[in-house]
Amino acid sequence: MAADASSQDMRMHRIDTGRITLNVREAGEGQPMLFFHGITANSATLWPVASQFTDRFNVIAVDQRGHGRSDKPATGYEADDFAEDIASLIRKLDRGPAILVGHSLGSRNSVTAAARYLDLVRSVVAIDFTPYIETEVFDALSSRVNAGDQVFEDIEAVEAYLAGRYPNIPAPAIRIRAESGYQSVEGGLRPLASPEAMAQTAEGLRADLTQVYRDVRKPVLLVRGEVSKLVSADALAKTSRLRPDLPVVVVPGADHYVNEVSPDITVKAITNFIDA
Repeated sequence: MAADASSQDMRMHRIDTGRITLNVREAGEGQPMLFFHGITANSATLWPVASQFTDRFNVIAVDQRGHGRSDKPATGYEADDFAEDIASLIRKLDRGPAILVGHSLGSRNSVTAAARYLDLVRSVVAIDFTPYIETEVFDALSSRVNAGDQVFEDIEAVEAYLAGRYPNIPAPAIRIRAESGYQSVEGGLRPLASPEAMAQTAEGLRADLTQVYRDVRKPVLLVRGEVSKLVSADALAKTSRLRPDLPVVVVPGADHYVNEVSPDITVKAITNFIDA
């Protein structure tokens, strides 16, 4: 996947929204297009996709609260907390309504923001998170999230762990996660994501999303990985019955980590949706 020349101008900085200070990766000019990662990840994991839009938009990939190099408050990890962060960022930017692209946790947060703050959001691409996710799926997610809080000897150990945890994510994307998501501590490398925040965030993902999806009136594209273990085919089907007006793209061969496993198809799906 070739990066646009403009993606080389990316700068990483922190934005004080007046509510929370968020670390971001930013490039391009024009209407804001904001990208929000999944749980335990950070803005770097979405940058290979986000960078493809820097010739058209002011692209900003965000470390969400508790993650990466953004603020990590002791509490406040429910959907409404994240959605209010998104709203405060859009208001701070003061460049008009934003296109939101979210993966997993970021998908949940983006749809919630679109439902709550009608004047701030133009549209949403919601990647691999819907209502009706089964309880046992959330149980398995919580176990994986909590197991990640450990100290690794070196970057090679981090990459080996991540490759085992995410067997379908290509090696270059694993490297991005390893290089962007860990910090030096005594004894090695530890995740930048706060373990307390991750535990609260994982628990918050269990909240019922059906009313949010009923309420949202902005255009929303639903994207699912064909072999996703988070969003089952049944969960997607129930969501489509709830909102039959929302377009759906199922990415062949992709698991939950659609944007890392199939970045080119993800870019094409986003482009077709926003152009329509």
